[in-house]
Amino acid sequence: MTINATAAPLLAMYIVVAEERGISRDALSGTIQNDILKEYIARGTYVYPPGPSMALIAEVFRFCADEVPNWNPISISGYHIREAGATAVQELGFTLANTIAYVTRAIEAGLEVDVFAPRLSFFFAAHNDLFEEIAKFRAARRLYARIMRERFNASDASARLRFHTQTGGVTLTAQQPLNNVVRVAVQTLAATLGGTQSLHTNGYDEALALPTAEAARLALRTQQIVAYESGITNTADPLAGSYYVEKLTDELENRAAELIARVDELGGSEKAIAAGFFQEEIARSAYEQQLRVEGGESVIVGVNRFTDDSERVSIPAPDYSALEKTQVESVKNLKRSRNAGKTEKSLAALRDASATPSRDLHLMPLIIDAVRARATVGEISATLAANWGLYRPPA
Repeated sequence: MTINATAAPLLAMYIVVAEERGISRDALSGTIQNDILKEYIARGTYVYPPGPSMALIAEVFRFCADEVPNWNPISISGYHIREAGATAVQELGFTLANTIAYVTRAIEAGLEVDVFAPRLSFFFAAHNDLFEEIAKFRAARRLYARIMRERFNASDASARLRFHTQTGGVTLTAQQPLNNVVRVAVQTLAATLGGTQSLHTNGYDEALALPTAEAARLALRTQQIVAYESGITNTADPLAGSYYVEKLTDELENRAAELIARVDELGGSEKAIAAGFFQEEIARSAYEQQLRVEGGESVIVGVNRFTDDSERVSIPAPDYSALEKTQVESVKNLKRSRNAGKTEKSLAALRDASATPSRDLHLMPLIIDAVRARATVGEISATLAANWGLYRPPA
């Protein structure tokens, strides 16, 4: 799911596995993240430049609408933007600005909005300010509905915000890690009270290592306690009508809309990325927050207040070296056993079809053919990169 530049080959691999098991495409359901704009903005796991990357995403939208109707062809992510240091307003505004870019590009490629938009999905973060986070999710639904209806004349089905939430990894501390259990519980409440339809809770040891089995189990139990014991899932939008929450929702919605307007003035997300707008805004917010932490204005329990100098934390980091060796050997065995001629032929067809830049690519059938011939993700990506080049961020 958390694959972006290589989302198309990943989807192709699911489809080929299904074919080989006799499962039809219209029976498949799932999600690929496939959100490349936030990679240029915040995380950095891009491969190709924005132009062909966006064309490939539009192609995945088209293919899924035609062939895999129950698949979510994108998970537009504010989570990584927030993890990079963005505020709640920036997370909301920048995510929806990217959404506008994706929808616009798909329409330019010849798709009707109501053909693909009902399957758009989203991925947000939940941080520690309980009411701000609840208001953010409420504002996101209102703002998304307005954007889809007013900008794109979309139907109600296309204007419904379908979103997953993950508790904030960047909020978790290496100091006094058991405090993170409480942080994750507060964030779980915020996401649930804000109306999330899907939730991931982080392990309390995330700042130190990949989760231990104990931490992963406790994260799951946190969700289950909230779901089955708290009672907050018994009603939709339980804080609707609260003077404070309604005012805060209005404020976040208006401030996020102002950010989207600034992106519009720059010519949309692609041009705003090229101008460094998103990156500068997030870097400034992260820097200002760090100054508040170092100055004691923002309290982080166990870090800049209520510390314990005698604390000694020891959490073992999992050793994946054996798994790495197994995976390397598996790829080597694949290359030895496949029909090399068929693999090269399929990659050559993909290379030829991707040679001419176009907003209206039809590459998914060729990518699926390459997967059938047992081409690897790396080989498919290198084939496309030979024509499209590799992205290098501006200095």
